[in-house]
Amino acid sequence: MAIDHVHDLQFVYKKILDNMSRPGKIASLQTLAGRNDYNLQMLDATLLTMMTLLDREVTFHVLMDNGQNLPEKISEYTLATHTTIDKADFVIVLKGTPETAITNAMAQCKKGSLIDPHASATWIIESAFSDVHEGELMLTGPGIKDQTKLQTALTPAVWQARNVCVAEYPLGIDLMLTDEDLQVVCIPRTTKVDMMEVE
Repeated sequence: MAIDHVHDLQFVYKKILDNMSRPGKIASLQTLAGRNDYNLQMLDATLLTMMTLLDREVTFHVLMDNGQNLPEKISEYTLATHTTIDKADFVIVLKGTPETAITNAMAQCKKGSLIDPHASATWIIESAFSDVHEGELMLTGPGIKDQTKLQTALTPAVWQARNVCVAEYPLGIDLMLTDEDLQVVCIPRTTKVDMMEVE
């Protein structure tokens, strides 16, 4: 079944908007299961998020091309322009991308400026996650009552690199994690992410 570019993508946009205001909340896109008729080697949740946010006015960078000519195909479907990591409005991180590739890219990507803090990169990262009671991460900040715990497949080094990126607020990056269960969770730059001790 094809993606309805009006109804389906509006649904995804509303989910993302709500989740950006409620960091750590997991949103399900399950009602759109089976809509991926695009020949792109990425998770359905990643595809839907990408198709919702990318257009001819933005640029993007794919961290790990899996040999499927993804940048060309994404440009064809969204009209967005592929560019280098330091100029990209969106950074797409496919499942299996090495930790060092992610941390190096975070050091190089756009973080905005004091004049225009929103001229920064938004990251779409494929990663398993869950809101288990004893999550490895503790999220606090605007939109979170007290605290929220989150478990992800991303390494501590990646979260440390992310925290460095947002250390000089309002500069920073916004993250959207997608998983194989058609779920999305957002972690904007305003969210403080603390790594909890593993017993």
